[in-house]
Amino acid sequence: MDLLNTLVDKGLRREVPTRDEALAVLATSDDELLDVVAAAGKVRRTWFGRRVKLNYLVNLKSGLCPEDCSYCSQRLGSKAEILKYTWIKPDDASKAAAAGVAGGAKRVCLVASGRGPTDKDVDRVSETIATIKEQNEGIEVCACLGLLNDGQAERLRAAGADAYNHNLNTSEATYGGICTTHDFSDRVDTVQQAQAAGMSACSGLIAGMGETDADLVDVVFALRELDPDSVPVNFLIPFEGTPLAKEWNLTPQRCLRILAMVRFVCPDVEVRLAGGREVHLRSLQPLALHLVNSIFLGDYLTSEGQAGKDDLAMIADAGFEVEGTDTTTLPAHRRDAADTTDTTDTADAEPGTAAEAVVPAPSEDARRDLVAVRRRGAGTDLPPNA
Repeated sequence: MDLLNTLVDKGLRREVPTRDEALAVLATSDDELLDVVAAAGKVRRTWFGRRVKLNYLVNLKSGLCPEDCSYCSQRLGSKAEILKYTWIKPDDASKAAAAGVAGGAKRVCLVASGRGPTDKDVDRVSETIATIKEQNEGIEVCACLGLLNDGQAERLRAAGADAYNHNLNTSEATYGGICTTHDFSDRVDTVQQAQAAGMSACSGLIAGMGETDADLVDVVFALRELDPDSVPVNFLIPFEGTPLAKEWNLTPQRCLRILAMVRFVCPDVEVRLAGGREVHLRSLQPLALHLVNSIFLGDYLTSEGQAGKDDLAMIADAGFEVEGTDTTTLPAHRRDAADTTDTTDTADAEPGTAAEAVVPAPSEDARRDLVAVRRRGAGTDLPPNA
């Protein structure tokens, strides 16, 4: 398939595909799916081998967010029956993080609901970061606290935060349709603040919100322009009690095509399989490991994920290995740009057919039984899933 050969060649050279080529990946048929996975897998293995980085979420503050993001179970007006609690103590956060580290996580992601942190919140999170790093040698810490004000990124970096996550989520053209309390440019600004402060930027998307193929390509190209080190790809979890509860637009095959497209556009970036993989990829999760080089271990912010032991078994059964703390995730050229160290080998370094922008029809076979609200871990008395 000429398109895939072209995309592999471009991926090995870190060359950006055209928009038409990216659209053409999303338009491939199910008969071509394994060819698409194999091609994107070659790019993935070139830059990351067969390693899988494990990340672990700790929800520091859950629910009661004043923002109105339609996809979020913690949004203003959400009727989703999720856990709601204010800031957990640094020691409790560290204990939760330790469970993920024991399961093999290399990065701990500290998340708090809300528009953005106050200066007091930054102090609180800084103490949490220090506690986690003191008790878990070599662990990476990523903060995800919402929109940042001037100087807050620098304070988080000084406290030891290695990375900051703030997703773009969807295209700029459609952003106003999912959120009215802030806009796309606010998100871009926060990612750029994190980068300017010396933190590794983590920014991704949510697929399955009724967007078109063109919207998906737009947001991935916007991410490529921002050049984050890691790109989480979330698949919408349609929580009952949120505006997008009926948006069941994804199939396992479409999820794989989306992941492949992201890999071709961002060939040397840590592409992370994030929320919703169990709900939408289901039994095809192992195939996704040929496209991504990073996943979340265990549960998510407000929903339950696959058991940690099953994640580890899936990685091993698929012929991959968990990336250790003694290995640097990013390839050498990205390491040099970020002034970090690396042990990764790097490689030596005709347009596709444009696809029409279509909105997939909602599935009548929605697996609502797979959406399980988190009832364990941070904010509860029950042990976490890791």
